[in-house]
Amino acid sequence: MNLHRLLLQRADDQKPLRVALIGAGKFGSMFLSQVRRTPGLHLVAVCDLAPARARESLQRVGWPAEQYAAASLDAAHRHGTTFVTDDALAVIQSDAIEIAIDATGSPAAGIRHALACCAHGKHIVMVNVEADALAGPLLARRAAEAGIVYSLAYGDQPALICEMVDLARAAGFQVVAAGKGTKYLPAYHASTPATVWGHYGFTPEMVAGGDFNAQMFNSFLDGTKSAIEMAAVANATGLTPAPQGLEFPPCGVDDLPRSMRPRAAGGLLNHAGQVEVISSLERDGRPVFRDLRWGVYVNFAADSDYVRRCFKEYGLLTDDSGNYSAMYKPYHLIGLELGISVASVGIRREATGAATGFRGDVVATAKRDLKAGETLDGEGGYTVYGKLMPAADSLACGGLPLGLAHGVALKRAVAKGQAVKWTDVGEIDSDAARFRREMERVFSPPSVSRASAR
Repeated sequence: MNLHRLLLQRADDQKPLRVALIGAGKFGSMFLSQVRRTPGLHLVAVCDLAPARARESLQRVGWPAEQYAAASLDAAHRHGTTFVTDDALAVIQSDAIEIAIDATGSPAAGIRHALACCAHGKHIVMVNVEADALAGPLLARRAAEAGIVYSLAYGDQPALICEMVDLARAAGFQVVAAGKGTKYLPAYHASTPATVWGHYGFTPEMVAGGDFNAQMFNSFLDGTKSAIEMAAVANATGLTPAPQGLEFPPCGVDDLPRSMRPRAAGGLLNHAGQVEVISSLERDGRPVFRDLRWGVYVNFAADSDYVRRCFKEYGLLTDDSGNYSAMYKPYHLIGLELGISVASVGIRREATGAATGFRGDVVATAKRDLKAGETLDGEGGYTVYGKLMPAADSLACGGLPLGLAHGVALKRAVAKGQAVKWTDVGEIDSDAARFRREMERVFSPPSVSRASAR
């Protein structure tokens, strides 16, 4: 409630939070548009593999050229300006910054930057939910051991869901379900970058005239992004996926109390305490009435006659029993809200969501019959989509994490709809794969560890 006041105090004391942004894409650009308007924040550096692209982003969102013309990190630190560079690790190592934001979208880069922050005592805000889904539980543990804060990014849906879950629990409610909305039909799991624009209703002219990344857009459509985000929520909140993963039931905001309750109580959930994504489309393609396509929700239970009476007295929408109700936010502002995480981490030393265990995992799943020798092309591509699984089930079956299913060849065929396994691909020789394997060993139940050893 007091972040703005605390930021103003930092500005008055001339001790702004010193921040570096790594990745100047869409999310990063949205943050750039707001950070120079926010008191108490000094963006010391913008890091991008293409510095010219970073400068274009700064110009596009309205920064005057002299503001990002610093010749070095030290000069930017001294003069309150911003240094543009392609060397993120050098920035993390520098005393000029205290908080790094990873907005790269690359799981391998996110892991590398988070570990560098651990080594050099810098807090990290992980916009890169792909990295968090791949290895967030171990990254959060390493950060705690290093005495730094590892945080999900406010403005992105996982952190907003974590906040709603926390508020409900802090008020004494049992959280029955939490999640977000999206546009979904079962056929979308097979969508590829070649078919994605038709599903969105974009014409060739619209695509030609805009800055559209087909594979990125497709990851939102084919279910992958939803799986990644709900894995992050499960690992941060203690809520868990259903055994079959996400079911994407059609549901509008008025139906949340009735639909997002356990089947035993007449709803659609496998169990109480579940993460689930709701669809803005009926299965026949008709739009859901009052959908939550851009928003997030939490369902909670009264669990007493008195609270049920309070729900009724204060006009809460409930199910027919009066026991279940919901709160929701219809929108999320993405990078425009990212400063909330930066302020929370820098001033309060408090994450806006972070993994506390390994409960949800995202496994590469074949979009079509895949042949031996084919190369997987990762998130939003032609070969696989990401399916949410309980982490214990993923570990038991040896599922290949979606975040590593890029640029690796299959040793054997995988049928459409089947999980790709570690044993289906050749050895993955990368730091990200080794770190993920370490996380699997750390968080595996003893029975799974013994089976793996055999």
